[in-house]
Amino acid sequence: MNTVRPFFFALCVLLGFACSTPRYSEKAGISSGENKPHAQSISNPFRQKVVDYGKKFVGVNYLYAGQSPKTGFDCSGFTSYVLKEYGVVASPASAIQAKEGRYVELDQVLPGDLIFFGDSKKKIQHVALVVSRGLDGITCVHSTSSRGVIVENISQSTYWKPKILFARDLITDN
Repeated sequence: MNTVRPFFFALCVLLGFACSTPRYSEKAGISSGENKPHAQSISNPFRQKVVDYGKKFVGVNYLYAGQSPKTGFDCSGFTSYVLKEYGVVASPASAIQAKEGRYVELDQVLPGDLIFFGDSKKKIQHVALVVSRGLDGITCVHSTSSRGVIVENISQSTYWKPKILFARDLITDN
């Protein structure tokens, strides 16, 4: 009989560590072992600065592959531009942004996190920057093809809510 595993388990229990295998999140397609505690405070000043900066662009036009407030933004060009202002590197492509940073449960998102949207096949089609999470849902600022940069509650949107896939935190480790 292998005595190493029971010993390791007993040691973990005594030291207060969880000794379970990482869970797999079907929705995000990743292991929750990647989902370290999302320890930043909701009132974190750095995150709030990022969000406030993003909100300054409300009204800027949508432009496919746009990455500038002078010409317009597409969704990922917008999130990349806003994060870059604060030294957070993010690809200008939403499919790549969806793999950057770390996975965050939707009920744990914080201002400055990114929310990804797509179809039932989990193909990334859109990204938005979280403004707030509250009892009424998640509010984001994002660049939409029909209205340009806007702030809206995606949890109450009949269009966006069914397309929500997962969230990522690109800020914590920066």
